[in-house]
Amino acid sequence: MRLRRVRLRENGGFSVALRDGDRWIPVVPALARHRAERAAELPGLAAVARDVVAFCAELENIRVEVDQLLELVRAENLELESTFHADALLPFAPVSFRDFMLYEEHAIAAARGMVKRFMPGAWRFVSAYESVFGTLPARMRPKPIWYEKPIYYMGSHINFFADGDTLPWPAYTSALDYELELGAVICRHLHDASPEQALRAIGGFVVVNDVSARDVQYPEMTSGFGPVKAKNFANAMSTELVTADEILPRITELDVEVRINGTSCGRGNTAGMQHSIGEMAAYASLGERVIPGELLATGTIPGCSGMETGQWLAPGDEIELKIDGIGTLRNVVGTPAASR
Repeated sequence: MRLRRVRLRENGGFSVALRDGDRWIPVVPALARHRAERAAELPGLAAVARDVVAFCAELENIRVEVDQLLELVRAENLELESTFHADALLPFAPVSFRDFMLYEEHAIAAARGMVKRFMPGAWRFVSAYESVFGTLPARMRPKPIWYEKPIYYMGSHINFFADGDTLPWPAYTSALDYELELGAVICRHLHDASPEQALRAIGGFVVVNDVSARDVQYPEMTSGFGPVKAKNFANAMSTELVTADEILPRITELDVEVRINGTSCGRGNTAGMQHSIGEMAAYASLGERVIPGELLATGTIPGCSGMETGQWLAPGDEIELKIDGIGTLRNVVGTPAASR
């Protein structure tokens, strides 16, 4: 099921909207029409009609009511588009953001790209080493713990931008990058969960752009701590969320693409994760509570960052990230703050 959050025109507030064919059905106004036309309540659906995360958590319990609502909308050909604003919103407001790195191929290619861009002297050695031995030096490959555990950093859940928003370019960076990632939305409480339990707590998936200041990232990471100013100024999330039941059966088969100003700059696939989505969510819950509304991202899907491809962002660029079966996230890159 494809969902989004919409802003209602009357009485304010928000509503979950369901995709039905080529149109969006706002649940709150549709429920009002259902009460008027059928003189019947749909209490389960009404309880979650304004909250996408809660809707996902209750999906199995409210499917019959959803079908009843859609049956009325279709039978009466109800016109509901005028009840909500068309502006793109985040589907939910994340209460935390944990960003993992599940792909070895990306980790290695990004290390190569980092050295090539920012350490030209070292790049000559690395390039020669790789041509002789067919691999990067050991210090440029993931550490042993990466192969054992789904490592992540805590990003900022505050500075998330929606589809169509302009992404800020901080004054302190001259190397702005995009990272196409798959985002998993937690809709149930977890604590010390097994991978199977954790998987059942994922309510849906979104497209995520982990925007990065690459010239700031390396110095921050050599400090012994994780990235801070390199990451926390901006992330973006697709307007649409697709429920887990539609994505999990093919979670490792999703084709992805990056386009800059309409030109394809990277293609990839979600295959090849070192750790599964269930293991990722379970590790997040190890020894701590994970709550509904948390967003977990896979890390960059291989071939889908400028660090890997050399296709860096410039002010005014339109960056478009697409994941098959989920949707597209488009943003415009802003002007560097120092030159405004």
